[in-house]
Amino acid sequence: METAHLFDLTGRVAIVTGASSGLGDGFARTLAAAGATVYAAARRLDRLDRLASEVPGVVPVACDVTSPEDRASLVARATRELGRIDVLVNNAGMPGPPSASEDTVEVFDSLLALNLTAGFHLAVTVVDAIVDDAPLSIVNISSVVGLVSTAPVGGASYAASKAGTLGLTRELAGQWGRRGIRVNALVPGWFDTEMTDGLFTNEKSAAWVRRNTMLGRGGRQGEVDGALLFLASDASSYMTGQALVVDGGWTAR
Repeated sequence: METAHLFDLTGRVAIVTGASSGLGDGFARTLAAAGATVYAAARRLDRLDRLASEVPGVVPVACDVTSPEDRASLVARATRELGRIDVLVNNAGMPGPPSASEDTVEVFDSLLALNLTAGFHLAVTVVDAIVDDAPLSIVNISSVVGLVSTAPVGGASYAASKAGTLGLTRELAGQWGRRGIRVNALVPGWFDTEMTDGLFTNEKSAAWVRRNTMLGRGGRQGEVDGALLFLASDASSYMTGQALVVDGGWTAR
């Protein structure tokens, strides 16, 4: 296969959750630019509508991924309209409190419900919907917080959800591999997004990122998108159950 075709997603159908801002917005743009039709899902439909107006190939879908009904409707719409799903990017998530004492039962449970449980159930729904063991690439978005302690930033519930994402990725890869379904995790480091609000505008915390990252800076816009495209496309066709870390060397220290 020619090199350019390895990353070509022309004619393919992708679902990206949490696509209304941050990394998810970039993921939707990248997959659409590679030729895919992207069902961009999130709760904030106004932002998705703006994204769709800017990027051909993006279909905005209001969706709360913690809702079984919304998950089923999202998958049903993609399969009804285009007859297939080739890529699922489980990106929807939220941060938690940095202090374990603030991680109440309610906070901990609600965060895991969004960051971990919803992605699992959406993946199962997609797999159940595809026919004849059609090839499928699932990309679960984890974090360096799931690999190492990042105290005083991160938090117990968030770390648990992102570490759980890595374990879930390996297990689903093992269960579904013989069906031609690949499941990998993308592990970003520190990027200036809505999720990390205040981290880079505060000089003390920004200096902490620079000091502890081998490249001496946080991630820039778009620097994780190439890795996402790699995992979503045929360029990674013999790769499953893996965690691809894009962190500027944070976890290699």
